[in-house]
Amino acid sequence: MSSPVTYEVTNGVAWLTIDRPDARNALSKAVREGLFDGVHRFNADDEAKVLVLTGAGEKAFCAGGDLKEMNDVALQVPPPDFLPQLGRNIEVPKPTIAAVNGIAYGGGFLLAQQCDLVVAADHARFAVSEVRIGRGSPWAAPLSWLVPPRVAMEILLTGDPISAARAQAYGLVNDVVPLADLRGRTQQLAERIAANAPLSVLAAKRTAYLSASHTRADAYDVAEQIWEPVYLSKDAQEGPLSFREKRAPVWQGI
Repeated sequence: MSSPVTYEVTNGVAWLTIDRPDARNALSKAVREGLFDGVHRFNADDEAKVLVLTGAGEKAFCAGGDLKEMNDVALQVPPPDFLPQLGRNIEVPKPTIAAVNGIAYGGGFLLAQQCDLVVAADHARFAVSEVRIGRGSPWAAPLSWLVPPRVAMEILLTGDPISAARAQAYGLVNDVVPLADLRGRTQQLAERIAANAPLSVLAAKRTAYLSASHTRADAYDVAEQIWEPVYLSKDAQEGPLSFREKRAPVWQGI
């Protein structure tokens, strides 16, 4: 039996794909385990600089939990490791992008929310639909940091889907493209990131999240600590040298 989650690397970009289109890429136990395995594989893969998470097919990125399976096991409170929540129950130092190819509801919204960047097909829809089925969304706690609080409130209280265009206007999505262009545009974005100095990219990602958990003054202090090893690295000398010699930089990550 083929895996419901696939992993492939193209030019330094790892594509982790939920391959269960007939079930709208719902989060069955096998899918959840496959996502954990894929993220661990990416973390250990020195050739992969950026992770892209997406779904197979044209209708769904991920429709959320597998409700039939959840009913069969009478799932109550999901355990902390129920599915990978990037940055919460599994650390991913390298950048991540969600390529949202269709609906992202419930747990699918979670997966997109936890990625660093989001590129969406123009027909994609986003919803925290738990209020409509009597379930919970504690994982949505960061939502009011990503979008204005009143927008987060509307999303959480109504369960209504929002379009890709609205999601971009709120700041939840970086770019909206036709479905036919989704993979190419996302690959281009990922390759631009992967071409940059690796230590600087890792530090930039850490810096971007400081304001979510630190005061402004503390964020500056922690940022100085994060960036000092970058300034002291060989790559920090390679950048100006390559500019002076009019050539592309050769990053070593040291």
